Amino acid sequence: MELKKMQEDFLKQQNELRDRIEPVDKFEIGDVKLVAGVDLAYWEQDGDEYAVCCIVVIDFDTHIPVEKKHYSGKIEVPYIPGFLAFRELPLILKTAELLETSPDIFVFDGNGYLHPRHMGIATHASFYLNKPTIGIAKTYFRVDKTTDYTEPENEAGSYTDIIVDGEVYGRALRTHKDVKPIFISIGNFVSIDTACDLALRLTDKNSHIPIPTRLADLETHIEREAARNKTEQT
Repeated sequence: MELKKMQEDFLKQQNELRDRIEPVDKFEIGDVKLVAGVDLAYWEQDGDEYAVCCIVVIDFDTHIPVEKKHYSGKIEVPYIPGFLAFRELPLILKTAELLETSPDIFVFDGNGYLHPRHMGIATHASFYLNKPTIGIAKTYFRVDKTTDYTEPENEAGSYTDIIVDGEVYGRALRTHKDVKPIFISIGNFVSIDTACDLALRLTDKNSHIPIPTRLADLETHIEREAARNKTEQT
């Protein structure tokens, strides 16, 4: 498909899905049992681009991993700023199909509502996973050229809202004292307050990154190397 036509099609899909975002809690925290962390890692080989998606499911109360799944494949969609989800979603859904458990919430290493059209990967994927989703990014995504964020106070649990044109797009949240903030945005079917609450509950003393996405990130390094070696041998 021609790049311009592809971009027009992607934009139409995002605008249609954006009207269906529900930034409210569709669940009770007390009912949450399993939380899935989702991350991807890329590599290039012989002029083609590949990626592996890893999903790690943990017990919400004990933080113990209960399942790990991965799926790798060739990336078929070129990189177009603002449309990253279209590159990643096929692998994410293939990986999710492999799960033997049924996570109550999916947490993505990336953004959701913190996006020019509120359609980062955490939000986009929610319509296919049919589960509440949250975006947790390690680095700040600037929605436009002027919007920046204010550093939260240097205390665990402190945060500042990321506001664009008077609307809260996300939050800069400090999970521990003396660490860099992470950037929280809702995906879908959850409020920003609950998203931050969950992020703090899912963070332990070993890192300022919540456990689900931290474990998923670690798995992508392992599985990328394995998938890369396998591809080289074929």
